[in-house]
Amino acid sequence: MSKFRPTLDAVVLAAATGILVLGISAPAARADQPFLQPDSLVVSSSTYDRSQGAVASLTIGTTLPDTAEATTQAIADNSYVTVWNNATVDASFGVTSPILLSDIEPHDGHVFQAIHVPTDQVVTSFSSKSELGLHLAWSWRGPQLVFVGYGTAGVGALDVSNSDAVAGQDPTNPVTFAFGSQYAFHRTIVSLDTDGRFSYTPTIDYGGNNGRSALLAANGLYYAVGNANNGNADTFGPNGTNPDVTETTGLEVVTPIDAASAFASIPANDSAEVDPLLQYPLGKGGALDKPGKDNNYRGVTEFGGALYFTKGSGSNGMDTVYTVSTLPTVANAASTTISVVPGFPTDSARATGGDFTPFAVFFANPTTMYVTDEGSGDSTDVSEHAGLEKWSLVSGTWQLDYVLTNGLIGVVDTDLYGYDGQYPNVTTVGLRNLTGVVGADGKVTLWATTSTSSASGDNGADPNKVVRITDELSATTMTAAVSQEAFSVVAGPTYGTVYRGVAYVCGGFLDQSGVCHGGAGWQDRNAQR
Repeated sequence: MSKFRPTLDAVVLAAATGILVLGISAPAARADQPFLQPDSLVVSSSTYDRSQGAVASLTIGTTLPDTAEATTQAIADNSYVTVWNNATVDASFGVTSPILLSDIEPHDGHVFQAIHVPTDQVVTSFSSKSELGLHLAWSWRGPQLVFVGYGTAGVGALDVSNSDAVAGQDPTNPVTFAFGSQYAFHRTIVSLDTDGRFSYTPTIDYGGNNGRSALLAANGLYYAVGNANNGNADTFGPNGTNPDVTETTGLEVVTPIDAASAFASIPANDSAEVDPLLQYPLGKGGALDKPGKDNNYRGVTEFGGALYFTKGSGSNGMDTVYTVSTLPTVANAASTTISVVPGFPTDSARATGGDFTPFAVFFANPTTMYVTDEGSGDSTDVSEHAGLEKWSLVSGTWQLDYVLTNGLIGVVDTDLYGYDGQYPNVTTVGLRNLTGVVGADGKVTLWATTSTSSASGDNGADPNKVVRITDELSATTMTAAVSQEAFSVVAGPTYGTVYRGVAYVCGGFLDQSGVCHGGAGWQDRNAQR
């Protein structure tokens, strides 16, 4: 008789309530059944917890950051349904929450193992939709899972995602103004091995905003992406910061510390920004962009010895897919050039108004790239980009083949009831993080987390989903067969829970470019689905 395993939705619900749900609790990694099993899918998720930290006493009228000159009062208490409305009066509003990593069967969502990240070490910001991207690194020790969180903040802290990374870093930051100069939390790169052991690399980076994703490259260095600057900091002049938030943002090279605790001290010169002068100072109408915000990257991947990463939000810089052709070091990061991938947009984000919002990148081979688009609501983005884009390399330039949207865009989830009542209806508008595997049958299977729209004050807090789709690798046009491809739901939506990152654990073989080709177990399950 096969062993019964709970679904991911049931496990995150059990983790949220702290009680058994139909006899189900979150399974923990054991020595005889290691985490990161071959041919499995790892999902990062977080569940809102109003019982701990400052959010436990949040009421209407609680002081929140607003601007560097004044503070404002909360317009909602800590109810999951309404707490996010505080973002409408406080642009820095957020609540930290625990991180759950679940190793699941990639087709039916049943959970092999689940690990709670120690909350006294690292947490995430619940409504920060671009956080908790997952990446796997491979070494003689086996796979290692890498992601970014906030070190030592604890659960239930307010506005951590817009706090400084180092105490006293930016006196113009409204979070510093409201909570004090010591209210700072290192953006910390976390690595997890198959035995469930965590190691931590705190950084000085992304002060005033969030670290989003990190990977461990073949050269032994971490590469992280994120954003910085929540105040009036500029590169030079009276509003300069220490460390400079305009040079601790974007694509960062980080030397691993891999300490046993997130409380470890940060060595001097442990990280450096790649191409720190990549700023686009003039936007629509000649208005100046905010320093640091141009380097507002979200997804990152390594392929064929190069890095690829995206910018898809903010009304500054260019929303597009970028690359560096070789892996930079801390020493040469500043002199390494970032360029737009040939064929991708080079328009000013201010001029286009968000008609292209890329998030994550997956290569199926050297000439086939999949890019998720989050969906901004812009009419061009909705009609031409939102969903899963497939690009082909033709004569050195990438061209868009088609966008997969069937069973995804416009799907509305209703009746989202829970402990605080009914959450507003949630509509799927696009995709965020992405992973995949190439099969021997000429098909590629991809998993992604969804982006959403709702009447909530912060759509990043919407219950979203993990979805899957299979595509014909050789197809370059929207044929009848391609048009029938449809997304299916692996997990979610789950009340009070957000799904963030996905990573496929390769059980077959990795080719020279780092693409996973499915093993025998994968082929059997894929044929039976």
